[in-house]
Amino acid sequence: MACAQQAPAQAQREWRDSGVALLPLGSRFEAARLPEQLVLAAMCTTDPQQITALLGRALNGPVIYDNRTMGGTYYALMRPRANRAWTHQAVAPRLGAGNYLVVPRLDRTEPPGTHWAALPRFEGDLCEPETVAALIAYGLNVSQGAQQ
Repeated sequence: MACAQQAPAQAQREWRDSGVALLPLGSRFEAARLPEQLVLAAMCTTDPQQITALLGRALNGPVIYDNRTMGGTYYALMRPRANRAWTHQAVAPRLGAGNYLVVPRLDRTEPPGTHWAALPRFEGDLCEPETVAALIAYGLNVSQGAQQ
């Protein structure tokens, strides 16, 4: 992931010094910003340990959790898809070129602060955009059904 920066050593220093690195999105990976309520609906639980286990299996790729802003946000790291439409931009925006993401060091797997909800399993491990889109659609469907 450090290679997403033009100077990967800078990312390594940031991880060493502060536990997180600010990485540009778009070339190596993108991220879908998933509101916590949407993820809770899709996972059908509010238990953080269950969510972590279920989310990693459901998305089959790395996910970051940030509770510093917006009431809790998950970021599913995805393969770039610049030339394809993202139908969930209003609910769960796809963040690509021109955006940056705070990425925790690999040993940050618990609160406090930004941490991994699902670790990457190998170099280049990313969620498939179609899988993330399916989780979003399911979460929206569950939450709409609960409102009726």
